[in-house]
Amino acid sequence: MSLNVQAISKKFDQFQAVEPLNFTIQPGEIVGFLGPNGAGKSTTLKMIAGCLSPDTGSIQLSGVDVQKDEVAFKKKIGYLPESNPLYEDLYVLEYLNFLANVHAIPSPTTRIQEVIEQTGLQSMQQKKIGFLSKGFKQRVGIAAAILHKPELILLDEPTAGLDPNQLIEIRGLIQTLSAHAMILFSSHILQEVAAISDRVLVLHQGKLVANQSIESLTKEASLEEIFKLLTH
Repeated sequence: MSLNVQAISKKFDQFQAVEPLNFTIQPGEIVGFLGPNGAGKSTTLKMIAGCLSPDTGSIQLSGVDVQKDEVAFKKKIGYLPESNPLYEDLYVLEYLNFLANVHAIPSPTTRIQEVIEQTGLQSMQQKKIGFLSKGFKQRVGIAAAILHKPELILLDEPTAGLDPNQLIEIRGLIQTLSAHAMILFSSHILQEVAAISDRVLVLHQGKLVANQSIESLTKEASLEEIFKLLTH
């Protein structure tokens, strides 16, 4: 069970958003995905999630190719986009029940309550999503992403706009999730990436400029210094 990304690229008109990328992710790994705005991170995550088709290359998860069997591939993935699209007129519990039906989850009530406890939504499950704080909306988005027990979890800026307490809680949740899944997450908060990542991918102008363990990358300088050097 692993994610294998081989030579994927994406071009929009004359703009080369992503140059050919190659990397793998192994079970239990938390991989931080870094890069300046416009580096191609979200485009790459969308390709891995099956929302965009790469112009070249292949993406395989546990041997399933997204371009050959899109449905089987997507069943293995949980994805929280940066925009975190939610049905804000639904109650939290109602929304998760809807998603459980979409995924045809057996014993949905039991699984929904497991996810609610895991994401700290116990006190919010009877509230409308539209009335929740940014932090709790992020928790709902993560709950939606993990409800069907995916092998790979993709998180695009999962802690954007959160206060320090919420950030610490979401960080802890991501670490917990890695016990049962591979995690690839993008963030502009370098301290967060350094704190929880096993490995870091750095993208600059669509090119992968670093793919190293957090220990080896920061052996002689801080992640902030390395990031500035790689993306200057």
